[in-house]
Amino acid sequence: MALPKVDFEVGADGVAVITMCNPPVNALAIPIIMGLKNRFDEAARRNDVKAIVLTGKGGRFSGGFDISVMQKVHRTGDSSHLPDVSVELVVNSIEDSKKPVVAAVAGLALGGGLELAMGCHARIAAPRAQLGLPELTLGIIPGFGGTQRLPRLIGLSKAVEMMLTSKPITSEEGRKLGLIDAIVSSEELLKASRLWALEIGERCKPWVRSLHRTDKIGSLSEAREVLRTARQQVKKTVPHLPQQLACVDVIEHGIVHGGYSGVLKEAEVFKQLVVSDTAKGLINVFFSQRAISKVPGVTDIGLKPRNVKKAAVIGGGLMGSGIATALILGNIHVILKEINPEFLLKGIKTIEANVNGLVRRGKLTKQKADAALSLLRGVLDYSEFKDVDLVIEAVIENISLKQTIFSDLEKICPPHCILASNTSTIDLDVVGKTTSSQNRIAGAHFFSPAHIMPLLEIIRTDKTSAQVILDLITVGKIIKKTPVVVGNCTGFAVNKTFFPYSQGAHLLVNLGVDVFRIDTLIRNFGFPIGPFQLQDLAGYGVAVATSKVFADAFSDRIFKSPLLDLLIKSGRNGNSVSMRFFFFNNSYFLCTGNILCEYNQLFLTLAISALPGKNNGKGYYIYEKAGKPKPDPSILPIIEESRRLCNIMPNGKPISVTDQEIVEMILFPVVNEACRVLEDGVVIRASDLDIASVLGMSFPNYRFDFLYSLFKIDNN
Repeated sequence: MALPKVDFEVGADGVAVITMCNPPVNALAIPIIMGLKNRFDEAARRNDVKAIVLTGKGGRFSGGFDISVMQKVHRTGDSSHLPDVSVELVVNSIEDSKKPVVAAVAGLALGGGLELAMGCHARIAAPRAQLGLPELTLGIIPGFGGTQRLPRLIGLSKAVEMMLTSKPITSEEGRKLGLIDAIVSSEELLKASRLWALEIGERCKPWVRSLHRTDKIGSLSEAREVLRTARQQVKKTVPHLPQQLACVDVIEHGIVHGGYSGVLKEAEVFKQLVVSDTAKGLINVFFSQRAISKVPGVTDIGLKPRNVKKAAVIGGGLMGSGIATALILGNIHVILKEINPEFLLKGIKTIEANVNGLVRRGKLTKQKADAALSLLRGVLDYSEFKDVDLVIEAVIENISLKQTIFSDLEKICPPHCILASNTSTIDLDVVGKTTSSQNRIAGAHFFSPAHIMPLLEIIRTDKTSAQVILDLITVGKIIKKTPVVVGNCTGFAVNKTFFPYSQGAHLLVNLGVDVFRIDTLIRNFGFPIGPFQLQDLAGYGVAVATSKVFADAFSDRIFKSPLLDLLIKSGRNGNSVSMRFFFFNNSYFLCTGNILCEYNQLFLTLAISALPGKNNGKGYYIYEKAGKPKPDPSILPIIEESRRLCNIMPNGKPISVTDQEIVEMILFPVVNEACRVLEDGVVIRASDLDIASVLGMSFPNYRFDFLYSLFKIDNN
């Protein structure tokens, strides 16, 4: 691999072209930053240089600062690894240059890349270039002047929105906002940028130092009102993330005290945030997500993925219909099989509702929705399975039924066809026991709703071929899932890790701790909902089925609480009938790149289609169509009866515990179980379990460093 470098070339027109070269995205590694400083100093000294164009090699400007530098700071505890880019390079060498500097932007200018471009005196872009400041997703704020220049270039409201949401814009939108001065074709980009730079020098184009602008900020009172609204929104939506309020504060500092003072304040706060626990957790997740696609013995042995053009899904219930939806949205033909016309029609209607729901929410165009639905066909037998490339079984958690299905599939499907199960608990060796095709049997465990949740656990047995695993990884990426390869055991990676979660909550309740206090504290820790509301939304039948599976597998570490049985006996069985409403009206942004993850329900996929009857909406909470769920006081006598039957309160009195102790009693057993998952080799790396926990359980990603520091887990 070529070493990072900065090229320098002076043309006959007197324009020096400075080119960042660090494929694939020209990340601002330390050698690039040092090279830029040297090249700008050289351009300033040379008499034959009239103007400067800054660009990136390979059709990309720059993807931003090299995040591995921050990882090195975390590893060594030495913040001196962070270079002074904001003042020394962007202000002194670029913005205050005596020679005009134009940024020629193609492909992308993100993070520090966009900040470099904003330090230039003009920005010329190719069509559809991506522009953004995503630093807050890493627990930090823009550190090269972005908090000061973006508001001055595009206006305060839009700048605050771009930074707090970390959403990029296109160069076309940037042109309308004033961030981009002109858009030209990729072929003409360098030529147009050179000419623009010369025209600035000749005073035919404006020579703009963006840090000095104030025309788009508005009055001080107007600016403070915008920032006050932003603070309120931050406190309401992401109260656990310190970088959000820090960003607003730094922006305000610059508005009140001037752009240069704002740059200095930004650099100070940036360095503080880099070493925060939040940044450590989020940067850990950033690198973890990039490691999951590397599977030893699969992705490193020269195999090429086979093309999956046609798939079949067996079972049109909640999971099956969601899986089929995900596949057709990925442009894969799907055969949906059910056992009778009534179930088949219901499954097809569910898929149609899933797709049309995405259209209503603006996630999908009507044209693409119609195209996706045209790829779906419903059947009642196996006659059309003769040419499928992949089958995913998504029936109830019944071992004999699954064994029968896989025996049938082996006889009907072509020899290359992958035979996958969506089981959440059953050992795949048991599922494939009656077949002779165990080398092509694997798990494809989706999380509900399958067409929305990003995680796909791919389960391999000792006999599953590497080709099958590679093909499933490829399918997962095609349907826009994050595939994590895990080993074969009860509950696999995520559900096995988190089965102690509800156990700890029930233990505390039977020791006398208030149910609603527990839920509140877990939400305060960073989960979207607490363990008891989770059971409400999944339905108590799911919790009971789950408890039985894990009690059989891990009898030595199970706490048996009578509470669920008492709730069901009293006529309550949860509120999963409102689950779809909950999913689609409560989005939760996970700060791991651009992932948008909806709330996931613990063990939702475990025996969900086996629920006896419909849930009646009665649970720990009272659910109304509008507003937040309210604690149901009528649940208290049932809880008291559970405590009486359990009889574990010391001297019959509730225990006295702090808020921190409650959180620890629920989550420390989860971390202990994660250690078992690692020790047993269920996951390849600890970081794989990180990503699976974030995407499958909505575990607060910024909390990882806190847990690792407590348990001294080696996350390599």
